[in-house]
Amino acid sequence: MKQKAHISLTLNGEAAEVAFAPHKTLLEVLREDLGLTGTKHGCELGECGTCTVLVDGRAILSCLMLGLDADGREVETIEGMATGGQLHPLQVTFADTGAAQCGYCTPGFLLAARELIEKSPNPTRDEIKEALSGNLCRCTGYIKIYEAVELAAARVRGEEMELPRESVYGYE
Repeated sequence: MKQKAHISLTLNGEAAEVAFAPHKTLLEVLREDLGLTGTKHGCELGECGTCTVLVDGRAILSCLMLGLDADGREVETIEGMATGGQLHPLQVTFADTGAAQCGYCTPGFLLAARELIEKSPNPTRDEIKEALSGNLCRCTGYIKIYEAVELAAARVRGEEMELPRESVYGYE
């Protein structure tokens, strides 16, 4: 008989309990045991950022964290980013600006950007680049992602900015 680990956590703002094989990563627990498939498998080596979630408000790579280490913690996945039926301004802005292309990496970028905006409501382009440097995208040139984060930060601050204009080539 296989032994199961049992943990209690706050998941996307609600109390949750889950039982799973003790060797599983948080990524595996979220996807396989809790059915939250918005967090994506990527490299599973901590190099691509597709599995980024927030743990106690900090962006972490869920492929590098054991599920056991989430006991008693607050975990937010992409499924918890929208509240009250309303998308988070980052989600709306990524859609408005075309910052997501295939979308596979988008949940990780959104959660990393959320941590940044909550810590630094008016981030510079360099701060955005640094905060997102652990997230890789194979489809975009990153410029639309950076612009989306700048615009979303302004929206969160209650300011309205114009959508960035297209350059001829779609990048700087």
